[in-house]
Amino acid sequence: MADLSVNIAGVALKNPLIAASGAFGFGEEYSAFYPISVLGGVSSKGLTLAPRPGNPPPRIAETPSGMLNAVGLQNPGLDCFLEQHLPWLRAQDTAVIANIAGNTPEDYCAMAERLSDSDVDMIEMNISCPNVKQGGVQFGTSCENAAGITAKVRRVCKKPLMVKLSPNVADIGEIAAAVEAAGADAISLINTLTGMRIDIRTRRPIIRNNTGGLSGPAVFPVAVRMVWQAYSRVKIPVVGLGGITTWEDAVEMLLAGASALQIGTALFTDPYTPQKILAGLEHYLSENGIASITELTGKVQPW
Repeated sequence: MADLSVNIAGVALKNPLIAASGAFGFGEEYSAFYPISVLGGVSSKGLTLAPRPGNPPPRIAETPSGMLNAVGLQNPGLDCFLEQHLPWLRAQDTAVIANIAGNTPEDYCAMAERLSDSDVDMIEMNISCPNVKQGGVQFGTSCENAAGITAKVRRVCKKPLMVKLSPNVADIGEIAAAVEAAGADAISLINTLTGMRIDIRTRRPIIRNNTGGLSGPAVFPVAVRMVWQAYSRVKIPVVGLGGITTWEDAVEMLLAGASALQIGTALFTDPYTPQKILAGLEHYLSENGIASITELTGKVQPW
């Protein structure tokens, strides 16, 4: 049987599949379907220092080949995660990744510092958040801002630090290189693309926030392209996500340069997606005489 294990910035995963932040909660609900231990890792619901109620509904809507969401980082806050959810996750025999979000550098640093003394395996920093100190400009939309927040968090973070990149940029390769130079141990991409739909009867946007994040199969070709571009610019591991639904998608993302994969929106339509992808990957590796899944990373042959 082929070896499915991977290593991301010193964190050993039994297989390359990670439940993406925001789509899996803290895993408790999905444990009714199968043991969470079948996953290589779980990236937590996006955490903020204080609890957040999120945006008013409607805040999720189905779109062709995907969905729009503007949930607004609803979460119980860092204290609740550390006290109630982390002990349960830690007992599930899978890597635990804490996804953090904030509106100021101080928010990010405070969370990274506290999580560094916890039992999480890795911190994933979402830099698609608006920096209120700079008029709401997202941390991840310029090299200067992305590198700046990464460097500040790196100084206080004792855990492996993975930076989750926004796709809403001109050159993803430049952003990837900037956060690597600032101390990131790994990068994950892509976060959602900004999108909008309008109800032609009410003439209002279909979600209350007007715009939202587009995810699902519709964004997959964009994600593959950006993973490929980022992989060509950095030496740190790239974790690919964005519309992965089948084992064929998983192979494609690995060939583009991903060392591991996150599964998100597909879980809403089929919670068993990770198990199906793993079975497909095992068959593909065996059929093609590939000893380790790591042999696929970055092996695309451009024309």
